[in-house]
Amino acid sequence: MTSYTLLKARSQEVARIHSIGSILGWDQQVCLPPSGGAERAEQNAWLAGQAHRLWTDPQVGRWISDCESAPPQPADGFVPANVREWRRRHDRAVRVPESLVEALSRATSLAHEAWVEARRESRFPIFQPHLGRVVDLLRQTADRVGYTAHPYDALLDEYEPGWTTAEVVELFDRFAPGATVLVRQAGDIPPPGPLPAGPYPIGAQQQFNHRVAESIGFDFFRGRIDTAQHPFCTELGPDDIRLTTRYDESDFTSSLYGILHEAGHGLYEQGLSKADHGTPAGQAASLGIHESQSRLWENHIGRTRAFWEHWFEEAVRHFPQLADTDPAGITRHVNRIARSLIRVEADEVTYDLHIVVRFDLERRLVEGSLAVADLPEAWNAEYEKRLGLHVPDDSHGCLQDIHWSGGAIGYFPTYTLGNLCAAQLIGAAHRELAGLDSSLAAGDYTPLREWLRSRIHGRGHSLAPVDLIREATGSPPGPEDHLTHLADKVRLARES
Repeated sequence: MTSYTLLKARSQEVARIHSIGSILGWDQQVCLPPSGGAERAEQNAWLAGQAHRLWTDPQVGRWISDCESAPPQPADGFVPANVREWRRRHDRAVRVPESLVEALSRATSLAHEAWVEARRESRFPIFQPHLGRVVDLLRQTADRVGYTAHPYDALLDEYEPGWTTAEVVELFDRFAPGATVLVRQAGDIPPPGPLPAGPYPIGAQQQFNHRVAESIGFDFFRGRIDTAQHPFCTELGPDDIRLTTRYDESDFTSSLYGILHEAGHGLYEQGLSKADHGTPAGQAASLGIHESQSRLWENHIGRTRAFWEHWFEEAVRHFPQLADTDPAGITRHVNRIARSLIRVEADEVTYDLHIVVRFDLERRLVEGSLAVADLPEAWNAEYEKRLGLHVPDDSHGCLQDIHWSGGAIGYFPTYTLGNLCAAQLIGAAHRELAGLDSSLAAGDYTPLREWLRSRIHGRGHSLAPVDLIREATGSPPGPEDHLTHLADKVRLARES
C-alpha cells in the first residue's frame, strides 16, 4: 500500500471516531437523561483521546512527508489538496498533548449540562465555573498550537482555516458601520401587524417543515429532524445527517426558519463527495462556508415574496388561521425589522450586530482582559451600546447560545462570514443561471441546489475558504453585496 493509501485510511478511521462522537453529542442534546451527563463526559473524552492518538502517531507524519515528496498524481485532482490539509491538521494536532484534548472534551460535556440548567434557571453562576474551566483549557490549547499576533488566531483557525483575527477585525470594521447606519434608518419603521393568533400545533409545524425541507432537496432517506433546545445540524456519516429545531405554538415561522437554516447545512453535508468521506475532499471547507449555505436558504430564498407566493396555500392547509392573511402579509412578518435580545430570532438587518458583540467578548475572554465572572455585565453593556437594548436576565443575555458550553470559541465570526458569502453566492447564481427567478417562483429549487453543489459542495476542502468563494463568485468575501441586500430589506420594509 502506498503512503497516500495508508494516510487516507487513517484519516477515514479518525473520521469514524468523530462520527461516533457526533452520535453521542446528538443524543446528549436530544434524549440524554439528566443523570447521564457525567458518564457521557467520560465517553466523549475517551473518544477524543483515541482520535487524537491515531492522528498524532509519528507514522502519520512520515506518510505525509512521503506524499509531499512524491510526484504529482494527475489521476486524482484531490490528492494535493488532501495532503496539504492533512499536513495542516497533523502539525496542529501534534502540538497539543492528548491529556489536554481529553480534558477539554470532558469539560465541555459537563459544561453543556450546566448550561442547560443555568439557562433554564437564568442563573449565570451555575455555568460560570464550567465556562471558566473551558476558557482556561482553550487558552492552553492556543498556547500549544501557537499564534503570531493573538491567541484567538489559534482558535479561529479551527473553524476558518486561513483567516486571522486581524483580518476578521478589518473585515468587520468595513461592514459594521454600514450595518449600524441601516439599523438606525430602520428604527422608525413601524412593525407590520402580527400573524393570525395561534396556536400553531407542533404536529402541523413538523409536517409543513418536512415538506419545505424536502422540496429544497434535503434527502430524508439520509437524514431526519428532531427536537432540541438549540437548533443544529450534525453529520453522523455520509448517509446520516440530523437536523433539529425547537417549536413555538404562537409562531410557526420560528421552527420553519430553524429548519430552513439547518437544512441548508444538511444539503451541504449531503452534497459532499461520499467517495471521499473522511478526507478533506469530502468535508466542508469551513464553518463560514457552511453558514453561507444555511443563511442562503433561510434568508435569500425563504424570506422572499416568491417563496410565500408558492407556499401560501399549503401553509393554510396546515394552519387554517392563515387564511386571514396573504403571502404579502407573511412576507412582511418574516422580514420585520425589530431589535431583539435573542440572536436566533433576530432579523437580518440587526443580526450581524449580535455577532459583533460575541466576537468582541470572545477575544477579550481569550486574551484575559475580561474575566469570566464579569461576562454578564460586559454582555449587557454591549447590548446597550450596539442595539440600545436592556438585558433583563441571563437567559436573554449571555446564556442564550450553546456555543461556549461546547468550547466553540472562534465559531461566532463564521455567522457573519457566512452572511457575506451567501450574498455573493446568490448574486453569482443569478448571473449564471438564466431563468432562476422563474424556477424559484415555481418552487423548483433544483437549479440553485445543483449550482451550489458544483461550485461549493462537491469541492469539499480542496481550496481554502477565501479561494473557494473567489472562484465561485469572482471576488473574495467582502461586505458590499450583503450591505446592499440589507439596504434592500430596509427599503422594502419602509415601502410596505
